[in-house]
This record gives sequence, C-alpha cells and structure tokens, in this order.
Amino acid sequence: MNLLSIFSRNTDKDQPVKSEAPAHWVKCKSCQSLMYYKEVENQKHVCPKCGYHIRIGVKERIELLVDEGSFVEYDDNLKPVDPLNFTDKISYKKRLQEAYVKTGKNSSVVSGECKMNGVSAQIVIFDFAFMGGSLGSVEGEKIVRAVDRAIEKRQGLIILSASGGARMQESTFSLLQMSKTSAALAKLAKHKLLYISVLTDPTMGGVSASFATLGDIIIAEPGALVGFAGQRVIEQTIGSALPDGFQRAEFLLEKGSIDMIVNRNDLKKTLSDLLTLFKVA
Repeated sequence: MNLLSIFSRNTDKDQPVKSEAPAHWVKCKSCQSLMYYKEVENQKHVCPKCGYHIRIGVKERIELLVDEGSFVEYDDNLKPVDPLNFTDKISYKKRLQEAYVKTGKNSSVVSGECKMNGVSAQIVIFDFAFMGGSLGSVEGEKIVRAVDRAIEKRQGLIILSASGGARMQESTFSLLQMSKTSAALAKLAKHKLLYISVLTDPTMGGVSASFATLGDIIIAEPGALVGFAGQRVIEQTIGSALPDGFQRAEFLLEKGSIDMIVNRNDLKKTLSDLLTLFKVA
C-alpha cells in the first residue's frame, strides 16, 4: 500500500468552492466593525455597534414589514421593452437579462397588497439590485396600478424607494414616468387616501424629484442618502463646499424636507399605526 495515499486527500472533492463557502462575517461600512452575519440578521441588518442601516433587498423588506403570508404580488408579468434599441457598453436587452438573472425579477419594482399588524395596504418596493432601482416604463405602470387598486379598495399606499433615478436606457419614456406617477398620486389625494413615502438609501434623481417626495407623510431610514444630483456635481456647479451631512436623512429632517426618521426595527409598527390613524372608511 502506498503510504502517501493514506495522508493525501482529493482536493477537488473535499475543497469547498467559493460559492459554497458561507460569508460568516459582515463588515460595517460606517464603523468598519466586523460582525457575525447571524448577529446582523437578528438586528434586521442594522449594525449593532453604530446603528448603520445596511442595504437590504425586496425579500428582506417583505419579511420585515408584512404580516406572514399576507403579501399578494401583482403585475409581476410586466416586462420592460427596448423601444430605442439602446446600446452603451452593452445593449439594454443584455442589461435586462443580467438583472433578471441577478434578482429573478422583471423590473426594479415589486408591488402588491399586504397587511401590517392586521391593517391592509397597497405596497410598492424598489429593488436597488435591479439596475440600481432605476425608474422605467414598467416601474411607473406598476405604481399607477397600485394607486388604482388603493382607490378601488379604499386602502392606503406605501412606496419604499431605493433608486438611482430615471433609467437612461429608456430616455424620455423614463422621464415621463415622473409626471405619470405624480398625476396618479394626485388622483389618490382627491379620494382622500393616505400615501406614505419611505426613503431608503439611496433615493436619488428622478425618483426623489417626483413620487418619493410627494407623500402625505415622508419617512426616511437613518442615514439614508436622498437628493437629486450627487454632491460632487452640486459643488462643481455652485463653486463651493456643501455642509456636512448634506443630502442625508438627518439633514433633511432638520430642514423640514421630511417628516420623520424611523429606525428599521420600528418601521412596521409606525406604518401600521399611521395607516390606522388615517384610515378612511
């Protein structure tokens, strides 16, 4: 018997591939602390050391906010098209395919009906993982349909934004969604139904310039980046430095641009309380 074979091992069989190795540790982008991933999950993806709110996806949002088993998704069959045959480094169609593989979704928005602590509502959630949560024709249509359902069922509407702004690959078609969604929300207001806008990190560009800042009540997560253009662009335009914390949720609250900042752990109760308080029979 070859003694070496006793001590040797089949590396191909025993060595775990990188995709199978669990990421047991998470590094906070704010305080640089290294934390066990279970600890972060138990804190709803909020750093237990500094309170930094780590970005989360649609699945985590639903688990965080919605009563178990109550979420019903609508319009998941809507898919973007490429009306301009747009190509930059790669084609728009290729980008859409890559986004679908990455997220399993056809658009950056998931919309549906849910209950929060027993209170029914229409909800729209942006997924930043899908092309930076950009606003295109499908996303605008989903928001309008959510508004229509809210009017039909006499329910409140909640939109959780996480977006870099309008989708450049759809050009004017994307920009039109700003006016389209704003007009739909005006119709919701005429029916005296509550619209709550929740700003998460980041909420920028055409999204912040339209429906995200039209809420009857505007809530932001701690530290969320909210604005239209980036800070560097603004500084270059005006030729001077901006204040510390500019475009962060805390700065906007101080200036009166938003109504409240709510910790992720308290968001579900806050939303359900507001829906109950302003419920229209």
